[in-house]
Order: sequence, then C-alpha cells, then structure tokens
Amino acid sequence: MAVFMEPSSSKSQGMKSLNENRTPLRRAGWAAVVYLIAGFAWIAFSDTLAETWFPDPKTLSVIQTWKGSFFVLITGVILFSVLLRQLTKDRALLNLQHRQRQALRERERQLQILMDNLPGMAYRCLYDPDWTMKFVSQGCTKLTGYEPDELVNNRVTSYAALVSDASNQQLFEQVRVALEKEESFSLEYEVTRKDGSRIWVWERGRGVQEDDGSLHLEGIILDISDRKVLETELEQMATRDPLTGLLNRREMSRVLDEELQRARRYQRPMAVLWVDFDHFKDVNDTYGHAAGDSVLRAISRLLLGSVRSVDSIGRFGGEEFVIVLPEMDLEEAQETAERLRRKVAEEPQPLGNGEAVPLTISVGVAVYPDHGQTASTLCAAADKAMYLAKDRGRNCVAMAHLHDQVHNQ
Repeated sequence: MAVFMEPSSSKSQGMKSLNENRTPLRRAGWAAVVYLIAGFAWIAFSDTLAETWFPDPKTLSVIQTWKGSFFVLITGVILFSVLLRQLTKDRALLNLQHRQRQALRERERQLQILMDNLPGMAYRCLYDPDWTMKFVSQGCTKLTGYEPDELVNNRVTSYAALVSDASNQQLFEQVRVALEKEESFSLEYEVTRKDGSRIWVWERGRGVQEDDGSLHLEGIILDISDRKVLETELEQMATRDPLTGLLNRREMSRVLDEELQRARRYQRPMAVLWVDFDHFKDVNDTYGHAAGDSVLRAISRLLLGSVRSVDSIGRFGGEEFVIVLPEMDLEEAQETAERLRRKVAEEPQPLGNGEAVPLTISVGVAVYPDHGQTASTLCAAADKAMYLAKDRGRNCVAMAHLHDQVHNQ
C-alpha cells in the first residue's frame, strides 16, 4: 500500500531551491570559483587601490606590509560566507528530510493501525490467474487461516487456490468487465480456509495502473458467512412451513406454476397429489396438539424420503399436503400415490413421548393435461378426488373424475 504525502508550497519551493545545487561537485566548484575570483581581483587591483587611497609613501609602505594579511582576512570572510550559505542550505535540507521521514513514519503507523483493525483483509494483488498477492493486511490470518507472508508472492499458496475453479472463472470475468469500464467491482464467493472450512466473502476493489504500465488490484475482503446464514434463514422463513420444514402454501403455489409452465412448454405430463390425514383430529384430541405436531413432522420426513429429488412437497394448511410430480403420467402418479399411502399405513407415527400411533392418509390424484390446464383447476380436481377417497372409506387413492377407480390395497 502506497502512502502519499502532500508537502506545503513553501516546503516544495525550499526543496526545489536546495536541489538546484545539490551535487557535491557543483557546490565545491561554486566555492572554488568564488575564491578564485576574489584572489584574482586582489592580485589585479589591490596595488592600484592602495596607491590611490594612500598617496603618502610611508603610509603606502605600511599598507604593502600588511596587504597579505588583509588578503587572508578578506578571503577568509568570503569563504566563511560561502560555506555558511551552503551549510545553512544543508541544515535546512536535513531538517526538511527529517520532518518528512517523521511524517511518513506517522502515516505508516496510522495506516498499519487502520489495516490491523479492519474487520477483513486489505490486499494489493496482480491481475493474473493466481491473483498473486503483493500485500495483505494482518486480517489475512483470521480470514483465511494463512499468515500474510504465506500468501504474498504465492510463497505457500495462491489466493486463487482458495477459490473453486468455476468461481475463479466467473470472478475473473466480472473483474475484467469492471476494469474495461474503469469501475470498481463487488464480488461474493466462497473461500476454503487453511483448516478446510468454507466461508462466504464479499470483495470490493478496483484496478490501479502503475507508472511502469503494470496493472494491480487493490481492495478489501470481508467475511459475510453470518450474513449468508441469516439470508438462508430468512429465505426459509419466507418459503418454508415452520413446523414441518416443507414448502409453505405460497412457495408451493409458485413451484406448481413453474412446473406447469415447463410441462406445457415441453408437452410433458405432470401430476398433483392432494394428501389429507385420516382422523387426525382424534390424535390432537386424544394425545394433545404437541403429539399432533410430532406426527406431522414424522410424516413430512417420511414423504420427503419417499419421493424423487425433482418432486416437491408442501403443506397447504392443517393436515393437508400437496405433492407435485414433474413428468409423471396418470399411471405413474397412481402408483406413486399408492406407494406413499402404504408406507404411511404400515409405519406407526411417533407422538414425541416414546409412543406411536397408527395413521392413514387419503390421496387425490390429478394429472396435467388430463384433469386441468391451470394450477387452480388441477388443485381443485385433486382436492375433489381426495374427498372422493374420504367418501370411499379413507386410507385409499382416488383419481380425479374417475370415480370408479378407488384403490385400497
């Protein structure tokens, strides 16, 4: 990190004037020239001036006797003046340099304190595939687990090695675009620390063109893992049912709309299962609502473990669940619904107090495009089929609009 100082105008002018004669050769030459001029002037004009000023022969003789001493005295005064002037300049220059060094050390001390107390890592690096670090602050250790000198010049590892290859390619492209626009860049990505743990970081920086034409990046990197955890929690709160962890009604409706659009675009089938627990009110009334919540959570886990990763399950309210099965036709949807019904009926559900209670479900099945072209019509058809299963004795599967196909095996 460079530290720039802006001297006052008087100091700048002083430096300029001092630097005009800063070479030893020029300064020694200047003293010699003054001495030679004074010497030649004395030799050439001292006798004439003495005869003019002192016409008396006796007085002139005395002056001639002391003329050599006068020469030494006058040249000594001249040399003293010249040396005093040079030494005064030297002292002024040394004082100025001393003050500048003190100011520079103070700036560096302040900058070091600032860097050491930053919440993240300040850096200066080359714009190359390795993100070769030329400087990192002490925050590097807390952020990455590596000491600063381990990252500088890739002595132990490069900063790029802490980032996945896919992320590195994306980051390099984003930085390139920002540099072309001469703008700063902001990035979010994952970093692997020295102990193998992964954290999310936010980076803010910009390109700096050096005098020699090389390009460096300077900026700061902060740990935003806590913020990412909070964002995930907020996202789950907005999209998940707090009791079961399944998708809530709003998010499930969005997923249903997306899957329906995809099925319509690629002309593929899609099934909707409407699930309702049989006699669930009796569980709440007999064992309490806490036991009922335990049963809901247990069946949610059972259903999630019994469908494909592409399928979606949501809780629409109470004990009513909706399952979306992409690219599943009428026969496959019926088989899936029947399999889920049997799994729930065969496994007693825990009440949370060490006891378990048997429970069954009734399932209504509707398939796009056979039973509806929109999300609302499909849901309505599946809901009606579920009530048909209830009317037929519960613990069974019913197909929408196919009242004679009720399965209870």
